Amino acid sequence: MKPKLIFTLKKHIPNLITTGNLLCGCLAIVNAFEGDLAMSCYLLIIASALDFLDGFAARMLNVSGGIGKDLDSLSDMISFGLAPGLLLYQYVKILNQHQPIELLTQYPWLMYIAFIIPVFSSFRLAKFNNDTRQSTTFYGLPTPANANFFIFCMLLYLFPDLPMIMDVSGIVQPIISNPLIMLGFGVIFSFLLVAEIPMFALKFKSMKWANNKLPFSFVLLWLGLLIFTNIAAMPIIVLIYVIWSIIAHYFITPKAQTTN
Repeated sequence: MKPKLIFTLKKHIPNLITTGNLLCGCLAIVNAFEGDLAMSCYLLIIASALDFLDGFAARMLNVSGGIGKDLDSLSDMISFGLAPGLLLYQYVKILNQHQPIELLTQYPWLMYIAFIIPVFSSFRLAKFNNDTRQSTTFYGLPTPANANFFIFCMLLYLFPDLPMIMDVSGIVQPIISNPLIMLGFGVIFSFLLVAEIPMFALKFKSMKWANNKLPFSFVLLWLGLLIFTNIAAMPIIVLIYVIWSIIAHYFITPKAQTTN
């Protein structure tokens, strides 16, 4: 096979993986419309894995380009913007059917607040594509992290009897089963998507601890939480990630700059 043809095929591998992310997002939307929230969540988990793999493949194969960058953002808009917004809307409807809240029953249009997620996700992704600062540090919550928070909250609700070494269901279930609280999370996290708060990227340029202390620490923390709390580890680690970033931005970094 000619070297030029090999290179042409090689540079499209990350784009093919990104297309898989897009397809999973489309299928997740279909399943959400049909009321199969669990399958929709599974498809978005696969989309998240593919979103990680396309960047990893691009770095490993040393290929990059404007088309890949734009395709990635457009796919993320579907999988981590539109799909989570629709999922949250359907989820809140189901919660309100099982445990009616007078405010939502009287004003059902309030459930449309869920679509603040795709609106702010579009701004987040447009900002990312035009912000040269975001190569190693994100400014604002990444859309996959936002989507995974809601995905795993829904799975915890759908499967309340998952085995846990440290049973946190008594704390978690009242929160994730309240439609107003979940809509509130939708609003707060949507604003965090576009907030000027630095948030570290889980990108490992090497396997050396010295160069990746913070990412490695969070991966180890997540694994520990996963062992003890099962899939509750996912929304918990997203909350820790957000809280840590806010504390670091407003308290730790200013003090370090003052000291220097």
